Amino acid sequence: MRDYDAFLKFAHRPFIHALADVHSQHIGQKTSIWQYSVVLAGAKIGDHCNICAHTFIENDVSIGNNVTIKSGVYVWDGIHLADDVFVGPCVTFTNDKKPRSKQYSDEYPRTVVEKGASIGANATILPGIRIGQKAMVGAGAVVTKDVPDHAIVVGNPAYIQGYVEL
Repeated sequence: MRDYDAFLKFAHRPFIHALADVHSQHIGQKTSIWQYSVVLAGAKIGDHCNICAHTFIENDVSIGNNVTIKSGVYVWDGIHLADDVFVGPCVTFTNDKKPRSKQYSDEYPRTVVEKGASIGANATILPGIRIGQKAMVGAGAVVTKDVPDHAIVVGNPAYIQGYVEL
């Protein structure tokens, strides 16, 4: 019986690839973090997440449960991803409205991606944006303003093309 208990304890632990650089102690059960990913100490990542290769997650970041972050995504300070969010490959999050070299803000605008939202490949999300529950951001869209719950947005700048059926 002890062997089975030990197995269960190990089976629920996060998987962190040997080539990942993870400093956070706040990684949920059954979360996978793949090679060449960097997770800073202050980041909080929930259960059952998949953080793909070549990602970067900064300190003031919270990631809910069942989140998928595909390769080539950098999640900067001030970004919150709720449960069941999908972030496609090479999505670009920004967190500084007036970036300048070697000038750092004390606080960054909060960008919130609500429960069940999906962001397509190569989309760009400007700082301080809220993407509503179950909303869908099309591949390559440039999101410059809040996206309502269940909306489908596409284009540059992103506009509402329709709504996800409930």
